[in-house]
Amino acid sequence: MQKVKLPVEVEAFRAAKRRLDYHGILPKGQMLRLAQATSAVNIDANAWIRFDIDSQGLSVMTGTASTEVTLVCQRCREEFVLPLNVEFQYSPVTDKQPMEELPEAYEPLELDENSEFNLHEVLEDEFLIALPLIAMHSIDECKVQEQVQTFGKLATQEESTQSNPFAILQSLKKDN
Repeated sequence: MQKVKLPVEVEAFRAAKRRLDYHGILPKGQMLRLAQATSAVNIDANAWIRFDIDSQGLSVMTGTASTEVTLVCQRCREEFVLPLNVEFQYSPVTDKQPMEELPEAYEPLELDENSEFNLHEVLEDEFLIALPLIAMHSIDECKVQEQVQTFGKLATQEESTQSNPFAILQSLKKDN
């Protein structure tokens, strides 16, 4: 099967009624927000997306997507490559349908006035959510060893044996 570019705008309810499947790519040059959040987006995103109607009669979009980004390790400041693999399940909602009525398994997918949504933005949002809060190599691969990782000043023996600054409160307690 040949991979093609994914459509930008998708009419969610029509795609679900037709039970459409998309297997395609999202070019790395179109993921500008992901590029800003990382050092680089290395490869085009591969995505598989299926539109369907579930047993409750809800329109749903399920799928997976993967790409590869370069991040800077926050310990050693060296770059490393991180594969991003995401899975998602959405159900389109309109203004007429409250989001609270959706089952917990589905994320709400807000549609515009034409009952469409931007598929590229949804995929890019999924990749942004999948990024780690603190980008780091595994400890085995990092140039900074665990023994060297010290935060703050270590207390010397003299400092650790100093008197308690709240000791005066103990003497006040005895007076009562």
